[in-house]
Amino acid sequence: MSANTARCPMGHGTTELPEQAESRPTHVGGVQHSGAKEVPVVNWLQPAQLLADPYGSYARLRTEAPVAWVPMLNKFLVTSYAGCHEIEQDQSIFSANVSGSTMNRAIGAHPMLRKDDPEHATDRLAVNPVLRPKNIKEAWAEVFARNADIYLDELEDVGPDNADLNRDYAAPLAAKNLGDLVGLKDVDVQTVRTWSHDFIAGIGNVLDDPEIWRRCEASTEQADALINELIPHYQLHPNASMLSAWANSGLPDANIAANVKLSISGGMNEPQHMVTNIVWALSNHPDQREQVLADPTRWTAVFDEAVRWLSPIGMYPRETTVDTVLEGVRIPAGSGIAVVVAAANHDPAQFGENAADFDISRPKKSHLAFGAGVHLCAGHWAAKSAIGQIAVPKAYERFPGLRIEESRPGQWAGWVFRGLTSLPVTWN
Repeated sequence: MSANTARCPMGHGTTELPEQAESRPTHVGGVQHSGAKEVPVVNWLQPAQLLADPYGSYARLRTEAPVAWVPMLNKFLVTSYAGCHEIEQDQSIFSANVSGSTMNRAIGAHPMLRKDDPEHATDRLAVNPVLRPKNIKEAWAEVFARNADIYLDELEDVGPDNADLNRDYAAPLAAKNLGDLVGLKDVDVQTVRTWSHDFIAGIGNVLDDPEIWRRCEASTEQADALINELIPHYQLHPNASMLSAWANSGLPDANIAANVKLSISGGMNEPQHMVTNIVWALSNHPDQREQVLADPTRWTAVFDEAVRWLSPIGMYPRETTVDTVLEGVRIPAGSGIAVVVAAANHDPAQFGENAADFDISRPKKSHLAFGAGVHLCAGHWAAKSAIGQIAVPKAYERFPGLRIEESRPGQWAGWVFRGLTSLPVTWN
């Protein structure tokens, strides 16, 4: 494949990418629509740019074409806060039940996140009580704290000269918390990590890598075998876990399995990245680190600002059910849409001129890191508790001076899902 040709992620051949192409107006599908702008087409966007650091591209898209057709992705990209928020408010027009869903293929099923109401609400209703703030505090905060201590001990054993915060703390802790909360009885941490990584890789597999699909199929087979054993177990021995709630909800086993695998995919990736993102952000803003260490009540603000500034979920898909107009751009029915919430969360129109900065004193504004509307992330209270109130504060309590080790560079990866896959740290 030449440097100027990109394979269409939906398998529809190739798309030419001119050397000096800019955002330019055209018509999608050859149909003109009165009362709306001609559709901007963006040919300058490149996968390497997004993987290295997408935020420069996002800023340009918001300025030049906040709703644009991107041939490389075979989708409309929406990068403004207003556009992304509008999408989340109307599932009748912007459906989560998208065609050719990589999520459905990755986990071998149709989970609630790819359904609209009332089907979505039916699947979610059973597990909502498990994930409410009061139940998280009463049933799970002690578990999260105990797990954090286990892996802080392991981080300490590695020592300040060799520690990697993701490898030695964030990743295994997120996997352990996930396994406990979901109810993956007798499954070791490494297996949970493998399943989650494989599912996430598949969900983000917009370039259709066959090896990623092979890994997904293997992990799906293993997870399904376990879930089939655990459903009858929890029907006889219910507990406070998510799987137990679903097993006793009357939902079909297929729905339960789909949503458990959905929880495995997202329930580790985002918490894991939030641990490293917060430490990375505070290390690069030592004045703000000192503020929160002097006043622990500010940890909530730290979590909220970090999840806005470095959104672990960078983009998710929707599909139009009818012809519609978004931000003045006419979008035909059946169009794929990429809701780029990482870009929306840096929009100056919502967050002010310093939207691209990390600022724990920022006036409170709604962000989209956990989505919005009916698809607001069901686990966001669990994440705030496990990570924002427990995992990160306890790490700073245990290791005074916890900070990035500059002599050992970290590694960022992804744009659909983005985070630090390696973060060497040290402490005093």
